[in-house]
Amino acid sequence: MAAAALFTGAASAADLTVGANIGNVPWEFQDASGKTVGFEVDLVTEIAKRMGKSVEFVNIPFNGLFSAVQSGRINMAVSSITITNKRLESVTFAQPYYDSDQSLTVTAASGITGLSGMSGKVVGVDTGSTGDMWVGENGAKYKIGETRRFEGLSPAMLDLVAGRIDGYISDIPALLYYVKDKPELKVVERITTGEKYSIMFNKDDPLAKEVNAVITELKKEGYIAKLHETWFGAPADASTSTVTVMDMPALK
Repeated sequence: MAAAALFTGAASAADLTVGANIGNVPWEFQDASGKTVGFEVDLVTEIAKRMGKSVEFVNIPFNGLFSAVQSGRINMAVSSITITNKRLESVTFAQPYYDSDQSLTVTAASGITGLSGMSGKVVGVDTGSTGDMWVGENGAKYKIGETRRFEGLSPAMLDLVAGRIDGYISDIPALLYYVKDKPELKVVERITTGEKYSIMFNKDDPLAKEVNAVITELKKEGYIAKLHETWFGAPADASTSTVTVMDMPALK
């Protein structure tokens, strides 16, 4: 398994350098021994293996992943990155492999049961994420009082438990995974956004098509569906991008 290192800008000895916001459970995070693990870590490691290449993961805050691929400092990026038309203007994605939505997480003691309870409250989001974008577009509708931005789930959860924010809006699979053994926290609302995650590359990088072909192969073999069972404890729906071979995303 490739090790994660804090990105310093130094050249990597690996064939593929992959940027990731380490701490993004269950996609890429460090286990108790300090080893970098996760759904996307397993996926990218297998892709590199099929391509006959070595891989190194480097730890980059989510918002820094975009400039890192665009500048060529890394070859590709993962971190439950949603494909959007806006992003497709400046980067390229392989076909998606996970369907998702946003969600609202609160403390069980707060009594908040959904977005309607966030009027005048402080909400946390990840900087530059689709959750951040959603609050920017919909915060006024729900009369959200203030938005605070974080670099990943862990610091946001610390502030939520400490009462410095009242709710946290982020990708639902990560939050369901995180709160499953924490009764003091609750995911109280699914926010339907129809998101799909994929691997991000510099605009028109030929590597994207190579990786896309391997993802097609892995879907046909059922490898990504097995990853879903391993990390989420349930089969992937046959209609989702985890199972279904799809085209590479293009601007609409």
